[in-house]
Amino acid sequence: MKSALLLLDLQNEMVDPAGKVGAHGLAKIVEDRGVLTNARKCLDAARAAGMPVVHVRLGFRPDYADCLSVAARIGGLKSNRAAIVGEFGTEFHPTVAPADDELIITKQCVNPFFNTGLMTWLMQNGIKRLYLGGVATHLVVESSARFADDAGFAPVVIEDICAAPNPALHDHFITNIAPAVGTVTTTEAFCAEAAQG
Repeated sequence: MKSALLLLDLQNEMVDPAGKVGAHGLAKIVEDRGVLTNARKCLDAARAAGMPVVHVRLGFRPDYADCLSVAARIGGLKSNRAAIVGEFGTEFHPTVAPADDELIITKQCVNPFFNTGLMTWLMQNGIKRLYLGGVATHLVVESSARFADDAGFAPVVIEDICAAPNPALHDHFITNIAPAVGTVTTTEAFCAEAAQG
């Protein structure tokens, strides 16, 4: 099965202490869990193995005209002027910055498959197994894993490159949801598998 590594929303807005979401505690949890360090190890392993890498980010127009969701969390993003394309928040953290030949997907919702070219690209490249990790666990990671399963992909969640603002949300997904729609692995195991080809 051909594989790809999908790094989800590891952008400054979420994972940097100066980010408009990260500043409210998520960046500290990301740091405490070693998310960026582990994600970099996975990124290096994927690159060394020639495995395709996709970098996904949340990004809106300055007027948010491309934002369809009416969920309560969106009001917070808008009032903070968060995740505007071209600004600091939508740039990827330097630890996991994309290489020139790696695909970048910009989404306007939780699910990176919705209204983007991600699924078409994966299918065109014959990819079936999706290694997933990012923030937040209960939003983009869970949504990606659920959709990937429904669409016929094999999602594998790399647990230690995921984080959520509330550890209980992370643990619930990893323990109860991820095994039902795919499998769960670790950075160490992913790197070992990538090295074996």
